[in-house]
Amino acid sequence: MSRIGVRPIKIPSGVTVTLQDRRVTAVGQKGSAAIDLPLEVTAVVIDDTVRFSADKSSRRAREQFGLQRQLVSNMITGVIQGYRKGLELVGMGYRVSLNGKTLVLNIGFTHPVEISAPEGISFQVEGTTKIAVFGIDKQLVGEVAARIRKSRPPEPYKGKGICYEGEVVRRKAGKAGKASKL
Repeated sequence: MSRIGVRPIKIPSGVTVTLQDRRVTAVGQKGSAAIDLPLEVTAVVIDDTVRFSADKSSRRAREQFGLQRQLVSNMITGVIQGYRKGLELVGMGYRVSLNGKTLVLNIGFTHPVEISAPEGISFQVEGTTKIAVFGIDKQLVGEVAARIRKSRPPEPYKGKGICYEGEVVRRKAGKAGKASKL
């Protein structure tokens, strides 16, 4: 059995978790989120905890057991605190601005790159080179941040591009570094 799946999820105060058929819904101060459980996994709300169980003989049940528990845990955390993913623009002349719910990136192309926020996601621009992506769905926040980073990933020679906060870009020596080793 999954060591993650057997751990109960404590429901904090201010969050309401309801279970209807196979759908788990969490409502908190940041909003509401819902997830559908597969047939192999069952959930029960007892007191202030959510407990999961699965059929031990089914391989798919063992695969989904811990995953579904963690998805519900992330959903509960999202409706309380929300999630944030930070990005930094590194490069001469690279800058970002916010136009309503659309990010406008000037990242060395002949045209500005515009990225609109999907439902449930909000952007915040700090200065001219920092972006923060906020939302209650951890997966969606990560996907949007990855889509922004994909528009100009960091390159290894000069380190220019869009990086996650705290990301270390491994630099290469280039032609000048190879010539000095000969």
